[in-house]
Amino acid sequence: MPFFPARGSTPPDPAWASPPSLRRVLADLSGLHAVNAVVAFIFAATGPVAIVLAIAARGSLSPVDLSSWLFGAFALNGMISIAFSWWYRQPLVLFWTIPGAVLVGAALTHLTFAEVLGTCLATGLIVLGLGASGWVRRASETLPMPIVMGMVAAVFLRFGLGLVLAIRDDIWIAGPMAATFFALSARAGLARRAPPLIGALVVGVVVIAALGRFHAPIAGAAPLAWPRLYAPAFSWKAMVELVVPLAITVLVVQNGQGIAVLRAAGHQPPVTAITIACGLGSMITAFVGAVPTCLTGPVNAIISGSGEKDRQYTAGIVVGLLGVAFGLLSPFVTRLTLATPSAFIAAIAGLAMLRVLQTAFTLAFKDRCALGALVTFLVTAADVPILSVGAPFWGLVLGFATSFLLEREDLNRPRAQQRSTP
Repeated sequence: MPFFPARGSTPPDPAWASPPSLRRVLADLSGLHAVNAVVAFIFAATGPVAIVLAIAARGSLSPVDLSSWLFGAFALNGMISIAFSWWYRQPLVLFWTIPGAVLVGAALTHLTFAEVLGTCLATGLIVLGLGASGWVRRASETLPMPIVMGMVAAVFLRFGLGLVLAIRDDIWIAGPMAATFFALSARAGLARRAPPLIGALVVGVVVIAALGRFHAPIAGAAPLAWPRLYAPAFSWKAMVELVVPLAITVLVVQNGQGIAVLRAAGHQPPVTAITIACGLGSMITAFVGAVPTCLTGPVNAIISGSGEKDRQYTAGIVVGLLGVAFGLLSPFVTRLTLATPSAFIAAIAGLAMLRVLQTAFTLAFKDRCALGALVTFLVTAADVPILSVGAPFWGLVLGFATSFLLEREDLNRPRAQQRSTP
């Protein structure tokens, strides 16, 4: 089976019959797409990295273990992101599962790191098998979009709330950024000449510099990452505890978000190829100490939220390149990014997610399966895991069950329309 399968059952646009040349990529890359990529990467390299740092401390991992983890999570997955975004001409960024990392952090209190990596390897094998069978693609096409977008809206809600809390807690940084964003968004012509997110980013940097709020990291740590190879260990105790929850976080919680976001932006993500890549990526990165690979939702939401759709793939390539650089320089860059005020990160992520949240709510509650979408939203927003499986999965299950029981006509309507279509 080739690493890049056919681009799905729908024939690709003839203009996209082959991957773009380097000249074409450079011509398609605009300032807006580059800034979107930088903003998306800042998000990926701050909050999620802080979670990994906390997990490493909780699990008593050494600095070498942490460096190797970040190398696999960013550098290796960044290479996959570059390849996929280039080949499919879509923003397809693959990093690692954040809920999966949280599960791993809890398991490290009573399992060895080698046992945890054994479950990551097994998870990758399961994801690879499900992707190759085509089951994941069929399931993603069956699940109603409103219910999926109800889950996406609930997951991304925290970014919108984070913007409000950032303004409350640090108004001198987040306030000017939000004011600039809305001022530039007020007029369409002005927004085209000065994209609002770029303006907010520039104002935030200027304010941080003026207030002296950037605390440069102390020199001394090795700047380059030195990945090490691990020998995963396999135990039934670890497999029973982690494999199924990790597979669900990859296939449903993370990939489900990413695929829904990209479809809402007008893209046709290759579900089977993405799933296969996640399986292979998870198996490879497990040997350098990283948690399973997945299609990231927030990052792809940011880079597909604005700009010409046919050129958004360039932002995916830039994010991948930044990921490779970050992975290679992870010991130094981690300390550098964590020196940035948290209000700046929360504000820029929240502003970048506003349009995504608007789209998610519109698609979730506009037409059919509205009650199922509401149940999905509420269960996911409550964020109560059951049997070590995260709330987004249970939100989808209960939302679909609600629509199956109370909105059967809404579920059958797309199938009936499809049968009537010649």
